[in-house]
Amino acid sequence: MPDEQKIDKPSTTLPGVVEKVIKSPDPAEPEKAQIAVESADHLYREIRIENNLKDADGNDVALKPGAKVDVTVEAEPEDTIVKQNIA
Repeated sequence: MPDEQKIDKPSTTLPGVVEKVIKSPDPAEPEKAQIAVESADHLYREIRIENNLKDADGNDVALKPGAKVDVTVEAEPEDTIVKQNIA
């Protein structure tokens, strides 16, 4: 069986900043980090994610307000199309 070539997923990475950390009113629910994606449209800048990350050693860590982050969006190659250049 031949080795399969690794196919990179199409992606883009945008800068962001953690605006605030939102504590959950329910202890069973995780806290959220609200991130402002700097180059997004004004009304669609903020996203909220669970504030659970792992460091290089596998330790649980969390984002803090003011942290600079990178937001990466990626897709499977079959879920994208080639854009036509408009002159």
